[in-house]
Order: sequence, then structure tokens, then C-alpha cells
Amino acid sequence: MTEKLKGKNFPTLRFPGFEAEWEVKKLGDIMDFKVTNSFSRENLNYETGTVKNIHYGDIHTKFQTLFDVEQEKVPYINTDISLLRISEDFFCKEGDIVFADASEDLNDVGKSIEILNLRGEKVLAGLHTMLARPHKDYFHKGFNGFLLTSDNVRNQIKKEAQGSKVLSINVGRISKIELSIPSIEEQYKITVLLSLIDKRLATQRKIISHLQTSIRSYREKLLSQEIRFNNEKGNNFPEWETKKIKHILKIGSGRDYKHLDVGNIPVYGTGGVITFVNSFLYDGETVCIGRKGTIDKPMYFNGKLWTVDTLFYTHSFNNCIPKFIFQIFQRINWKEHNEASGVPSLSKNTIENISVTIPSVKEQTKIGDFLSSIDEKIETEKNILAQYELQKKYLLANLFA
Repeated sequence: MTEKLKGKNFPTLRFPGFEAEWEVKKLGDIMDFKVTNSFSRENLNYETGTVKNIHYGDIHTKFQTLFDVEQEKVPYINTDISLLRISEDFFCKEGDIVFADASEDLNDVGKSIEILNLRGEKVLAGLHTMLARPHKDYFHKGFNGFLLTSDNVRNQIKKEAQGSKVLSINVGRISKIELSIPSIEEQYKITVLLSLIDKRLATQRKIISHLQTSIRSYREKLLSQEIRFNNEKGNNFPEWETKKIKHILKIGSGRDYKHLDVGNIPVYGTGGVITFVNSFLYDGETVCIGRKGTIDKPMYFNGKLWTVDTLFYTHSFNNCIPKFIFQIFQRINWKEHNEASGVPSLSKNTIENISVTIPSVKEQTKIGDFLSSIDEKIETEKNILAQYELQKKYLLANLFA
């Protein structure tokens, strides 16, 4: 790939054999906008119907950049709603772009999908969407999906967005967006590369999802004693005992860290690492649980750390293994123990008086090690996913003018 020459309109990265400058066109000059509907979630269902509907919320949270109706869960319009007045021209066609015209997040306003495959289904664009139909012969199928997520286009859309709490963009404003367009042949090369990256990302997410499903299943079966490990002689371990948490470990409270100097000791809150300081509150294996806010996401750590006052940590383990306790904590329905009507919260006393059933230390070790090995595999696969996401981000920033 070649580098961009100063003053020339083509991207930083380019496939060999392409030298022509990219053509610049305003979006409104090469796309026609079609009428959309305003059906709310109450007008939609996932069971029966003949026409499917793209809701703006699903563009924000669910749908892939290149939309394949067979690969997405798309709701139907309720059959008691008449669609006779909707022109055939307003139904989605392959190659169409559907924009979400509103969002509370600036990064999501104007987010779009390209209709790649409809598989014979009838689909409409719905509430808070704009349906754009590109002129023929300008775009290779799939190219627009990636072009419209590139930094250049997204930054223009953000500048055109209006509003305070809820941001929005209309047809008039999005029509002003300038698109840099290469030849159909170059579009094809870019589309193929980014589609391959997307397929790898989808595969990676499936791997993670499968592992997460597996560990939930194994955790439930092991902690309910539906399946059990045997000891080194092939016999059953001793029967499990029910104990209150306060009899097997102690709960420590986090503290303020702002008086500390910057260092390499992580400070953890309910959302993860906040900062790094030069002192530690605890050193060793521990399981943390939120005191306030996020109370249902236990975390396992091993090493020097500091926790803030919204995060409890455990210590002084008595005949129990931290890795096993972490699995037990993930099985507890913490929301059942919520003590507040507003922001969820737990007290030390509440946690200490929860009863748990635990096996011998040796069986705990086997269970903890087995489930931890899956947890570690999940983290490895998540790190691989993050690398692919960075690779795609880099390509989106450098493959488009």
C-alpha cells in the first residue's frame, strides 16, 4: 500500500495499481431519500408478520454495518396495521442506507447500516430513521457501509448534529456531507478487505459467546452438585456444608486514594481500573463486589491493589479458595439483596449473612481451577477481539480519503 501525497485527494493507505484521485460528491447529490414510518415498539413483534421494520434503536445497539436480514433479529410490523398506502418505492432495497437520525450520544447520531441482503423479505425503515437510495453506478455493493463509518464522514456528521440532551440530524443536514469516492474497482478492494475483517470479528464474538455460555452451564452444574469431581482415588469428596459468608472470609472496605502519589498499583472501582497509585490496600488473591452502583459484577484479582469506597474486597479466607469464592459470588443473585430504592447498594452486614454451600478445600480447588481456566480463555479471546477491533479502526481511519 502507498502513502498519501500532500494535497492529493486519496487515502493514506492504498492498494497497488490505483493512482487516480478520488472524486468528491455531496451525499445529497448522489443519494435520494425515501419516506420512512414512525411505528413505535408497541407496533412491532418478533413472532408473526409479513413486513419487517428497522427501528433506530436496533441500528444503535444490534445491527451489523452490512445488514443481512437473515443474520439479524428484525421485528415484524403487527398484522393489524394496514400498509396499503405505503408505496413500493419506500420499501428497502439492497444497497440502500438506513441512518438513525437521533441519539443521546454524539458518537451514535447519524449511525448507519447498508442493506446488503434482503433474501426476498419485505423491509421498511422505521421510527427515527432516514432511508437513502444511492444512484446507480456510483458504489460497489457494501462500500457505503464502511465509507459512512470512516472518521472523515463521522466527523462531518457530528458537526451537523443538533440538540442538547437528544442529538439529531435531518435530511437537509446529512445531504451536505461530502463523500470521497474512488473507482468501482478500488471500492471493491476496500470492501473485500473490510468485509473479511468483519467476518473475523463476528467469528471472534461467537467464540466468546460460546465460551460464556459454556462457563455459565458448567458453573451452574458444578455449584448445584449436578456434576462433581472425584478425589485422587476416584471416590466422592465429602458432603458440602452450608455456611454464612462471615464464617469463611472477611469483607474489607475501600478507601479514598487521592492523597497518594502516582505509581503502578491499580485502583479499582466497580467499573474497573480508575488510576494508579504508589501504595496498596491489599496484596494477594481477593474477590471484589460493588458496595454501591454496580453490585452484581464480582471481580477476581491477585496482587497489590487499592479499592475505592464503592467496592468491597475480601480477605482472611478460612478453608475456602478465592477462585472458588469468585464462582460462588457469580452465582449469587445480588440484586435480591439490594438495600436501596434508588442507586443499588449492599452493606457489609448483608453480604456477611448470605448463606453459601461449599465443598472441601480440595474440591473447591478443582472447581475453581477448572472454571478459572475457562475464564482465562475468555479473557484471551477478548484480547484477540480487541486487537481485531483496533485493526479495523486503523483501516477505517486510513483507507478512506
